[in-house]
Amino acid sequence: MKETFKNEMKLEFVSKSVNEAFARIAIAAFASQLDPTIEELADIKTAVSEAVTNCIIHGYEDKQGIVKMSAKLTENKIIIEISDKGKGIENVDIAKEPLYTTKPNLERSGMGFTIMESFMDDIQIESIIGLGTKITMVKEIKPKEDEQEEFEMIANK
Repeated sequence: MKETFKNEMKLEFVSKSVNEAFARIAIAAFASQLDPTIEELADIKTAVSEAVTNCIIHGYEDKQGIVKMSAKLTENKIIIEISDKGKGIENVDIAKEPLYTTKPNLERSGMGFTIMESFMDDIQIESIIGLGTKITMVKEIKPKEDEQEEFEMIANK
């Protein structure tokens, strides 16, 4: 069954570190259509920030390129794709290990994929050496009725 989308967006920007903040704001504005909680919105912004930063620092290294970001909204989730046409990741499994970094000289923690995985409900990484990397992340936005029920359960304890 094909999923229908409530809305879609696509954005391209130069791989400059200043554009990481732009990507965070753009995705927050788009995701706000689902009426997420502040925490859900912070999770989305943080995951996008990590993915975009990876494209800039690792994908393109010292060269400039284009980072692409697209997002789709369904009834209760956002699906985000962030991609570059950079150098690609040699071994995705190793890159996903906590604290692994190819740039130990930079003040980076090597936790980008770990952060993305912990803040999003699903993450897929596709990478081909010399052609680039695409990260697809999904975040489900809980319906507000659930929050009201949780609040009532806490209040009644």
